[in-house]
Amino acid sequence: MARQPLKIGVLIPRSGPAGIWAPSCEASAVLAACEINAAGGVLGRDIELIVRDAGSTDRSAVDAAASSVSLDSVEAVVAMVPSSARQPVRHVLKGRIPFVYSPQFEGDEHHPGIITIGETAAELLNPGIDWLVRKKNASRFFLLGNNYIWPQRSMAQARRLIGESGGRVVGEAEVPFGLEDQDFILSQIRQARPHVVMSWLLGHEAVVFNRAFAETGLAASILRFSTSIDETVLYGIGDDHTENLFVSSAYFSGVRSSNNDAFLEKYHQYFGACPAPPNAFGESLYEGVHCLSSLAQAAGSLQSQDLVSKVGRSSQSKTARGTAAKVATGNRHPVHIAAVDGLEFRIITP
Repeated sequence: MARQPLKIGVLIPRSGPAGIWAPSCEASAVLAACEINAAGGVLGRDIELIVRDAGSTDRSAVDAAASSVSLDSVEAVVAMVPSSARQPVRHVLKGRIPFVYSPQFEGDEHHPGIITIGETAAELLNPGIDWLVRKKNASRFFLLGNNYIWPQRSMAQARRLIGESGGRVVGEAEVPFGLEDQDFILSQIRQARPHVVMSWLLGHEAVVFNRAFAETGLAASILRFSTSIDETVLYGIGDDHTENLFVSSAYFSGVRSSNNDAFLEKYHQYFGACPAPPNAFGESLYEGVHCLSSLAQAAGSLQSQDLVSKVGRSSQSKTARGTAAKVATGNRHPVHIAAVDGLEFRIITP
């Protein structure tokens, strides 16, 4: 008698600023499930992904998580949602089932009911600020982000690291979601005269700001640096608006490695020559589903506490990041710095 499939809830925003990543997120999660099932499934059971729209608010993410459990009977959840929704989702799951949070985040997450696999703000900022100071002689920084937990705590990390590097923060701004008129922010930047604008703007918010920034001519004299601009956001910004733009990330689709080459080959094999662009936020769900599977296999269980005990103490079957053939489940990966050249990321540090 065939065993019942293992239902995994996948939470992805299909609307709001983060909705820009939905197609690549779903494709990446589907690819991971297909690879796992082809290799025998999880504890002898095939994966069935239950993808739910996390919407544009914390409340809608919580509702999606609750529905995944009560209506879909999922036995685990993997989520690519904004940081502000992470604890509310954890609260509704109550530790009854494993919860893997896949994207980059601000750090300082220690709750045993959440398995985080993305890079922290400090891990992404450390090499970036060091490179800007050493290679670009930057000492004046303007910090810009949306007004919620991820930008706020990331900006706090940036303040500390900039101070330790000998630089100083000459201006800061937190902006609400949906701000289309950028004139006031751009005026603040002009008055502050920074060498670098560092931004933590979510998805579509980054598109709006960076287009306006370049259209005013500021890009010719002020560098831009971000940890959250990827291929999808870059296409939205457009190749005429990317002058002096730099990004740090643990994943770029242009990184040449056996891990990423294998991922991209399968991605295009499954989804064709022109799929949703592979990117860091989408790829995080590929990592998340594989991480969950590998932890369950190592633990011989789907109990949340059993999986947590294997984080960092077991190997993940597949990854697109890094160069090591075997990586520990839940471990971070090397961070790259890239310069944007039109619509391409040119890796400038390994």
